Amino acid sequence: MNRTGINQGTAGNISVRWKSGLLITPSGVPYEEMTVDDVVFMDMDGGYQHRLAASSEWRFHRDILLARGDVNAVVHAHPVYATAFAICGMEIPAVHYMIAAAGGPVIRCARYATYGTEELSKAVLEALSGRTCALLANHGMVATGPDLREAMWLAVELETLCKQYALALQIGTPRVLEAEEIDKDG
Repeated sequence: MNRTGINQGTAGNISVRWKSGLLITPSGVPYEEMTVDDVVFMDMDGGYQHRLAASSEWRFHRDILLARGDVNAVVHAHPVYATAFAICGMEIPAVHYMIAAAGGPVIRCARYATYGTEELSKAVLEALSGRTCALLANHGMVATGPDLREAMWLAVELETLCKQYALALQIGTPRVLEAEEIDKDG
């Protein structure tokens, strides 16, 4: 994730639906040092047996996979532009047709809740209702997909949209596309 520019250090996490549970990145292991043996298998009750601790954000990963049969992979990161908008509690309006990849005419920002909590999981699920990605207030972003490749692509695309929107706000007043235009592309 760090090589894509959407994450720094050991922050962020990835999960993939697997068998009767999920595979999730461990807590505190640098991505460039992580091996297959470091990835944690967790059952859908939140139980795991591994030498490493599962990511502290396991709850919203699990809850997304439980709630959304169309989702098989979840990417959570703290990219600079997406996180800046999240810090401001801002949504990203349809200023570019690629916002259709988010599943609707706006990328929502989930209300703030402490990391790792059930409250954050609930906020994330609300923001993702009918959507494929969302910002997390004062935190970062989450992107989903039918597979890991798609979820990673969407995470990078979300950061690109946020960067474009930030630059457009500096230049002038961004024009927001009509919902019908987004529906054509979605």
